[in-house]
Amino acid sequence: MTTIRLTRMGRKKMPFYRIVVTDSRKRRDGGWIEAIGHYNPMIKENNLTVDMERLNYWTSVGAQMSDRVKKITAGK
Repeated sequence: MTTIRLTRMGRKKMPFYRIVVTDSRKRRDGGWIEAIGHYNPMIKENNLTVDMERLNYWTSVGAQMSDRVKKITAGK
């Protein structure tokens, strides 16, 4: 099953996350199918960028969003 979840990037104590589509059996930072956005919790303004067209496509074909991705994309 495919999932839409966050993968961690950045350096120690300065994380940012990519929103990616991946196989649910892969590790958090393992390979992914497609990157559809990014999230940076370290800045206050414009900390989320998501390609909503691709997000809607992947959810329409059965990809499940992780709880965190649901929470941060709820306002978009």
